[in-house]
Amino acid sequence: MQNRTIFITGASSGFGAACAAMFASAGERLILAARRIEPLMEMREKFKGRCETHLIRLDVRDREAVRDAIDSLPRDFAEIDILVNNAGLALGLEPAYKVSMDDWETMIDTNIKGVVYCTRNILPGMVSRNRGHIVNIGSTAGEWPYPGGNVYGATKAFVTQFSRNLRCDLLGTSVRVTCIEPGMAETEFSRVRFRGDKDKAKEVYEGVEPLTAEDIAETVRWVSGLPEHVNINTIEMMSIDQAWGPYAVNRRKKG
Repeated sequence: MQNRTIFITGASSGFGAACAAMFASAGERLILAARRIEPLMEMREKFKGRCETHLIRLDVRDREAVRDAIDSLPRDFAEIDILVNNAGLALGLEPAYKVSMDDWETMIDTNIKGVVYCTRNILPGMVSRNRGHIVNIGSTAGEWPYPGGNVYGATKAFVTQFSRNLRCDLLGTSVRVTCIEPGMAETEFSRVRFRGDKDKAKEVYEGVEPLTAEDIAETVRWVSGLPEHVNINTIEMMSIDQAWGPYAVNRRKKG
């Protein structure tokens, strides 16, 4: 598990930062991409002496910026072994008839287009070298609907199905594809969803022991460390305190 080159999007916090720390401890070579460069610079200092690190200020919604960032990678970082498509977000929890169209577009551009742009630009190199691993971070929301999930859940369903179709396209190569679908996990996720409202975000996890970013990173470590002939297609994971919702029925009053 050493000397591989790992490209992580959304690396400045949450799952991405935890994956970076995990791979750094194994001495891997890291490409860390995020819109916020300051946290990445702090991480590079922390990892100094343990691994080589290349930082990119990148908004994955920007198609040309993604292409240029990958095309201009330094030679030592150009051959990417693992892409962790982690950048993503949820905005709001309003029903579909009340939600902001801007929020929908932001989620579509980040959760779908960002994954597509990064994958399309990195995958040809993996195929030509006949090695590599695409790890997409999906969500249980892509499998199981809930009120207010609307477009967020739909974008994560795309990630799951995109991962499956990639596997079909890559049959006959040694390039692997895995989709990891976490349930409730305590990171900046809810704070972003509720636009910085820390109290509202905290309520989501009251009385619950949710998944942690380190739990997800450990799962990424496991799937990427298996023998090269083993492909983990999909992992759906939840806290022991979470399960699927009850069957929903709206009972109308008579009269």
